[in-house]
Amino acid sequence: MSIASPTQTLTIALVGNPNTGKSTLFNGLSGLRQRVGNYPGVTVEKKIGRYEYQGQSFTLIDLPGTYSLAPRSPDEMIAVDVLLGRRDDVHSPQAVLCIVDASNLERHLYLVSQVLELGLPVVIALNMVDVARERGIAVNAELLAERLRVPVVVVQANRQVGLTALKDAIAKAAVAAAPPLVSPFPEAFQQEVEQLGAVLRRDHAKADAAHDWPRYLVERLLLDTSGYLASTQLAGHHRDATALVAAARERLKTAGCPVPGVEPVSRYRWVGEVLSGVVTRPRDRKRTLSDAIDAVLTHRIAGAVVFVVLMAFMFRCVFWIAEPASQLIDALNALLAMWVTAFVPEGQLRSLLIDGVIAGVGGVLVFLPQIFLLFLFIGVLEDCGYMSRAAYLMDKLMSRVGLSGKSFIPLLSSFACAIPGIMAARVIENRRDRLVTILVAPLMTCSARLPVYVLLVSAFIPPLTFLNGWVHLRDLTMLSMYLLGIVAAVTVAFVLKSTILRGPTPPFVMELPSYKLPSPGTVLWRMLENGREFVYRAGTLILAVSIIVWALAYYPRHEGDLDPALVAAQASQAERVEELQASGDQEALAAAEATLQATDNLIAGAHLQNSYLGRAGKFIEPAVKPLGWDWRIGCAAIASFPAREVVIATLGVIYNLGSDVDEGSTPLRDTLAAATWEGTERKVFNVPVALSVMVFFALCAQCSSTLAIMKRETNSWRWPLFTFVYMTTLAYLGALATYQIGIRLLGG
Repeated sequence: MSIASPTQTLTIALVGNPNTGKSTLFNGLSGLRQRVGNYPGVTVEKKIGRYEYQGQSFTLIDLPGTYSLAPRSPDEMIAVDVLLGRRDDVHSPQAVLCIVDASNLERHLYLVSQVLELGLPVVIALNMVDVARERGIAVNAELLAERLRVPVVVVQANRQVGLTALKDAIAKAAVAAAPPLVSPFPEAFQQEVEQLGAVLRRDHAKADAAHDWPRYLVERLLLDTSGYLASTQLAGHHRDATALVAAARERLKTAGCPVPGVEPVSRYRWVGEVLSGVVTRPRDRKRTLSDAIDAVLTHRIAGAVVFVVLMAFMFRCVFWIAEPASQLIDALNALLAMWVTAFVPEGQLRSLLIDGVIAGVGGVLVFLPQIFLLFLFIGVLEDCGYMSRAAYLMDKLMSRVGLSGKSFIPLLSSFACAIPGIMAARVIENRRDRLVTILVAPLMTCSARLPVYVLLVSAFIPPLTFLNGWVHLRDLTMLSMYLLGIVAAVTVAFVLKSTILRGPTPPFVMELPSYKLPSPGTVLWRMLENGREFVYRAGTLILAVSIIVWALAYYPRHEGDLDPALVAAQASQAERVEELQASGDQEALAAAEATLQATDNLIAGAHLQNSYLGRAGKFIEPAVKPLGWDWRIGCAAIASFPAREVVIATLGVIYNLGSDVDEGSTPLRDTLAAATWEGTERKVFNVPVALSVMVFFALCAQCSSTLAIMKRETNSWRWPLFTFVYMTTLAYLGALATYQIGIRLLGG
């Protein structure tokens, strides 16, 4: 193979089992020169980095951590397609960097044996030699390289040790010939691969298909009894191709090489031969510090206690420590709005900047503290090795609804905010489990729902107590909203796993990595990268939705539709305020300003009622009336679809109190309690109506930020739209049942 010119960028694919330090090594090689996205059409993250070495440019493709290159879904097919050069969105790799754990080579060389069959130059990064040494395991790296016939470089990724030697080995391998192919399979299997491959390549030539049939893919076709490869890769081939595969499997069974069992037998036999004399272990297994820690952390009782304490601490930090930062962001937004008010004349431009742009940007940035904190914790827990233990502890509980233990932390995180919870689902390898977790995460009661609950509970739920004052009805109502979200999430997860995302529950096989100190660089980079991705990818949509909702609430703006007496009163009061400002009578000025503000609120409420948003509220009133709602509640519900917390400000404007009210506003509570249906004396709000609204907010997908990040994580609008539809339907039915049952039990 010819030497690449210094101007040509060489592409290197990075593969390895989970928990081998692959991400740490990727960060160490590429530094800050990284970009993250998704492969088109799948949920798999595409991570690409770059570095320079001796004047040569290198591109690193960090493939998803995997125990085997045996694809059974589109997500799992990504690694094989990239390695075989079958994807148009990334360059074909010139070499493969395979990272293995020196303390567990028997397991990790299984993947190496598959990589060596791809026909590409390979470099082995022998990581975690310090962990192996602690366990009394010695690895002869020189002999291992001789047996594998590829370079083996000793590294410690978390300490950046051995990276220069590794870069040197990569540079040489990328322009060298691939090692001779040595198949671990018996002769009968290899012959069947050759015969089937010849037929498939002949069909390929006739069909002028996009991709050829490399040897490894033919092997996988024979070994894949799930039917995935046959259904996706044989399309367009001769109709007898499937029959040829079945016939080949029958001949292999007769020859004593049944599939798929022939693969693990052959590969582990090969691994045993390679490692003979390479790895030396102590006669008596040395009890390590990891063993002592695991005796506590994986214990059925002690481990559960530690887990609950850790999760409570994490939840409290995400929920409470992020609050001051979020309040600071809100305060900065308020200052910016004040600056715009001072320098931009009153009108649609000022309204657009304050209520559209600034509110939209604030709606993006306010989530950053929670995202940063959550991924800081997750990064530390993953990098130190505890995350696998947590998944192990929670697997029995989560498996009852068809999920694995890895779904627990993303769902728990969603109680603070569904956005970081959905992003945290990246730790789940199984595609169906990851999707189900993402789809039910918004049902968890996030912090944005709390203002609605606080307002309605304090205003309409009687302050009754039970058990000598120990139990409060208002507290029980709040708790019931949390429980409703949990029950709904469990039910929906069970239904999804039984219907559209039905599939065999994968066996919970997890390698418990050795404990180690987290890499600060890796943890901080992961935290910052997730925050950046949220701002860039979800932020644009959130801003756009905020501007659209502003436009719906602002237009059409016809001053002639207002009551002339109200307009005249506003002008007169404004003149009065200017006169008093000049006079210096502060007491009279305060009273005049309060009167002017009340008139401004009346005009704002009239404008909102005449806007497209107000008209939409009146249009849907027949649909929401069975829920006990009038057009004003319906209007507030529509306005809150971009973000739930908007509902209180919208109610404030509708009821002529202004947008500065919050859940603790006594005037807002009193106004809601006194509100009547238009043209009647019947009260709008009562206990059944308040419960109906709370149930709707507990179950509805009123958060454009969540839907935007869901689209980013699934790389498709299909799932956010599905979530919006099923949650809105569930919310409507739940609110309907709550009101209809409540009004019959409690009356109006």
